[in-house]
This record gives sequence, structure tokens and C-alpha cells, in this order.
Amino acid sequence: MSADRPWRKRQFRAVWIATVENIDWPSTTGLSREKQQKELIDLLDKMQALHMNAVIVQIRPTADAFYPSSINPWSKYLTGTQGKNPGYDPLAMMIKEAHQRNMEFHAWFNPYRVNNNTNRSSLAPNHPARKNPHWVREYGNKLYYDPGIPEVMDHIVSSVIEVVSQYDIDAVHFDDYFYPYPVQGEEFPDESTYQKYGSSQFPSKADWRRNNVNQLIERLAKEIKQKKAHVQFGISPFGIWRNRSTDPDGSDTSGLESYDDLYADSRKWIRQKWIDYIIPQLYWYIGNKAADYQKLADWWSREVKNNQTHLYIGHGIYRVGQSGKWSDPEEIPRQWNLNLSHPEIKGSSLFSVRNVVENPLGVTDRLKKSHLKYESLVPVMPWLGSSAPSAPLLKSVTKTGDHVEMKWQDQSPIQTAYFVLYRFMDDAPHQLDQPQHILAKIRNTTSSVHSYVDRSVSMNHSYTYMVTAVNRLHHESSASNAKKINL
Repeated sequence: MSADRPWRKRQFRAVWIATVENIDWPSTTGLSREKQQKELIDLLDKMQALHMNAVIVQIRPTADAFYPSSINPWSKYLTGTQGKNPGYDPLAMMIKEAHQRNMEFHAWFNPYRVNNNTNRSSLAPNHPARKNPHWVREYGNKLYYDPGIPEVMDHIVSSVIEVVSQYDIDAVHFDDYFYPYPVQGEEFPDESTYQKYGSSQFPSKADWRRNNVNQLIERLAKEIKQKKAHVQFGISPFGIWRNRSTDPDGSDTSGLESYDDLYADSRKWIRQKWIDYIIPQLYWYIGNKAADYQKLADWWSREVKNNQTHLYIGHGIYRVGQSGKWSDPEEIPRQWNLNLSHPEIKGSSLFSVRNVVENPLGVTDRLKKSHLKYESLVPVMPWLGSSAPSAPLLKSVTKTGDHVEMKWQDQSPIQTAYFVLYRFMDDAPHQLDQPQHILAKIRNTTSSVHSYVDRSVSMNHSYTYMVTAVNRLHHESSASNAKKINL
């Protein structure tokens, strides 16, 4: 890190965990409950060691569910058979394990995709697509719900709100899939839907399609907050909204346009304050002729400026090791460094966790030694409300063998989600805004007095300890009293 780019204590750091086609987890279908859970816990342990503070997990990949649902069938990516109960609640387990590691859990839904082939008979008998075949369209050898049918929108909203109501998630997350990516020589077959629901109000089918998606986003924005005001709503769109050659407000790029090709008007979602965060998928290298990472980072930074939407960047770590510029292991670290020059960019997410674990060309090791060296806190979203807990009371700091044990008391047990422990060596100034002083983040428990053993001290030094309390929206208390110990 260069001297003029200080460490950021507040930085969203996430990975996507894709379940469709068993990309990331479970590694294959039909594993035992114990093996599935062990795989997931292993992934979370690895991400915790990398100082990640959020996971974005796909829980509804193909109009199915990784949780017991009254609306959608069990996902086939668990057992190999859609509709078959895996014998436990994967979503409840994942949320519990993520929160124990002080990671936010973002529940990732795919709204319209029904099946990655056109075999309707492979769908579970109780699948809504089989009960309502008129909702379904074949396109590009896949099955999709038609976004223009009002009952489809109701179904998707109900599917999301079911999870918001019943689970302690931190966010609802959509990716880049709205209307399907264009298939050459094939038109999405929604003409009859357009004639029935849209042609009288929208002379342009494209405008009608965008309105269908916009209506879904607006409804979810309202209904999520009505159900639980603290639950975020975030979307990770394709990285190009529109090209400047098409629209003077677009980016200096020449790639596929999500506004025109996927009918996803992500710029409007920001301006209407429908979403709490946006993670454009900037899966291109710096200097790419058609889609330059740097130009797109600049464009998205301008778009969120003075809006109440947090901007995080989606990085294509899966590309590392490919030919050309992606054969340089410094590409992702350079992108992360470039982000630091934009105060509007408040974090990053990596696609996907399998590639992070595989560590192509040693890129994960490089990030661990640089940008992920220290812990970070998730940036606060002031528009979600809330206030910081009271400062904890640091009761004791004692030498135990060659370790130091801290004990503290929580003064806001209902509010506190986790504690941040700070350690300052010798005469270092007590700067709580510097993440290199964060010793650990500890999840709150029902104990009245909490403790932590610092096993990384060195003899013949003095250490000063402090602790803060943080609520689930990451508002941090003022510091506790300080206690110093000489070793």
C-alpha cells in the first residue's frame, strides 16, 4: 500500500457462493448432510481467515430453494432430485455459521430462471412452473418465468418476503440476470404477454420490459423494509449500463448494454433510492478496449455520488490465469488499489469463492498480504437508521503465562452484535480509525462478562487494550476505558 493511500477501516469485503450447477457449494449433489455442512464451514473458515466480512450465497438458483419453502421446491443442487428434502435447513445453518464469524449473510435470489434446460418433466411435481405452465417461456434452450405476467411478479415478491420474514438475513441480493441474455437470431417469446398487459400503455416493448423489472425492484424495495427495516436490498448488475455512443450519459465503452439487452435500468434504481447497494460486475481488466475497468469504476463512482446507494465493485477473480492481461497476478490487486482513489467505492466482492480458494497465480495470497491484511468493518448505511451501542466496560487485562487475557462487560446487550478489540503496542497513539490496531472481532453471546486471550504478544513490550461494541448495522460505540499492561 502506498503512503498516500491509507488503510480503510470501513470496507465491504464479500465473496459470492454460487450453488447453481454446484459451482461453489455443495461441490456435487447427493452429499450427506455432514459433508455438505463441512464443506460450507470450511469455505467460511477460509473467508474469515482472509478477513472477509460478508458472503453472498445463492439460495434460489432456479426457482427452487435451499430452505424449507411453502412456495418453491427444494433445490436439486442439494440432493440431485428437485423437491427432495436434504434432512436439514441449509439456509438456517449458513446464516448461523456466517454470523458466528461476524460475516453478513446476503441471500441471493435469481428471479426469473426456471431451468437450465427445457425439460419440464424434470421439475418437481409441486414446482410453480408445472402448476402454472402459462408463466413459463422457452428461450435459448432454457426455461424462464415471463417477467411481464403480474402473477409472476407476485410469486417472486412472495418468494423473497418468505425468506425475509423467516430468516435472520442481512440482505436480499439479485445478480445480473433479469430478462435473459440475448440469444442471436431468437426473440424472447413474450409478444402475447405484451399485447395483453403492455401495448396500450407502452408503444415500445423495450420500455414495457424495463418497466416490468422496475416494478419488481420498486415493490421489493418497499416490502423488504416494511417487513424488516434493517434488511438491505442490493443488486449486482452487468457492468455496463449503456455505452456513450448510444446515450450521452453512458460510459466510454462498447459492450453489451444492460439497459437495452437485459432491460435492467440500474441507473434508475440508484436514483430512485430503491436499492441500498450496487455491485456492478466489472469483470474486465484495466485498459480493456471495449470495457476499461478504470473508466467503468469512474462512471459508477459518479453515478452514486450524492445518492444513498453504496457502491461496491464486483471483481472477476475467476479470470485470473487466463491469457493476455489476466496472466498478470497483479491485475486484481491493482483494481483494488484503484478503488481506493474513489471515496465512493466502499468495497469489493469476488466471483467466486471457489476461485478465491484455488488461489490462481497466487492472487489470493497477494490480496491477503496487501488489501486484506487487516480486519475491516462493513460501512454504515445511515439511511437505515439505528444508533451505536454504549461503550463496553473493560474490567481487566491480565498476564496468563505468555498470553494476555481481556475481560469486559457489555453495556448494551440487546443492541450489540459484536465487539471490536483494539491493541496498541508500546507508545503507539490510540487511533481507533486505523485497522492495523484491530486485534479481533468477537461475536456477542448471552454472557454478562466476555473474555478474549491474546496469544500474539511479545515479551518486553507494553500493550494498551480497548474494546468497542457494534450493532448489526455496524454502528460502533465509543471506546471503552483503556488498560495497559507491561510484559
